[in-house]
Amino acid sequence: MSATTPQTTATVPVRSRSKSRAISGGHQDPTRKGGWGTRVALIVACVLWTLPTLGLLITSFRSKDDAVTSGWWSALANPFSTQWTFANFDAAIFDNNMGVAFVNSIVVAIPATVIPIMFAAFAAYAFTFMRFRGRDFLFVVVVSLLVVPIQVAFVPMLRLFGGDGLDIIGQFIAVWLLHTGFGMPLAIYILRNYMATLPRTIIESADIDGATHFQTFWRLIVPMSVPALAAFAIFQFLWVWNDLLIALLFLGTGNPVVTVQLQQLLGRLGEGWQLVAAGAFFTMTVPLFVFFTLQRFFVRGLTAGSVKG
Repeated sequence: MSATTPQTTATVPVRSRSKSRAISGGHQDPTRKGGWGTRVALIVACVLWTLPTLGLLITSFRSKDDAVTSGWWSALANPFSTQWTFANFDAAIFDNNMGVAFVNSIVVAIPATVIPIMFAAFAAYAFTFMRFRGRDFLFVVVVSLLVVPIQVAFVPMLRLFGGDGLDIIGQFIAVWLLHTGFGMPLAIYILRNYMATLPRTIIESADIDGATHFQTFWRLIVPMSVPALAAFAIFQFLWVWNDLLIALLFLGTGNPVVTVQLQQLLGRLGEGWQLVAAGAFFTMTVPLFVFFTLQRFFVRGLTAGSVKG
């Protein structure tokens, strides 16, 4: 017995390793590093995507005469021979009301992001967990609005919000309503697909315990839907922040946002292009902050509901 004991204990690790390989089924680790081709392609894509931003940043700190006589890459190659200055930022932000436009953009973007998320979350919950006649048909109608260009609605919206209608053109509420209406189809589509992946047993348990739909929504669905809510918040905020057409038509130059003010910085003959570089980089700070803050939810919110099992 003493002679066979070492043999038995020695074969246990081998059998355990073979068993673990059999359980894994020979699948490769999904977290393994990609090949050299993938790495090179990613590096090239990142460099090509970053170059315009780098050029914009360098140009924003150069004087107008220096920027006209040489390219931004020459300033990067010979940094000590370049005239660096903060005059462009000072002129764009303080002398041309870019600071006021920055505040106006925040006033427009935050409600225009929160309001459609709130209404779309209620609608997505109804489409997912409530049964009523025509539910699937209404969902198809809402999603089909994604293919309708927003430009086709400008004329009727101008008449509705103009002097012959509500007379709210030039006020922030007009832009809030438009961005809410145009953002609702995508929001409902994303949130409904995500909520469909949530376990229905939790909803059924809450129903058995006597919870109302309102309680179930706020205490269960909203906390579990944070990734999808954050993913759409990124989309909606960036869309509203970078919008020019709606802000120009329905808000005008009386309450300019950053995109409208950037257009004004350029001038009629393009003489203020050096101010546009500084103003554009100044306006990029908030979208970058929003994206890097919520990026951990971005992929999860978009891919949830795309596959089953």
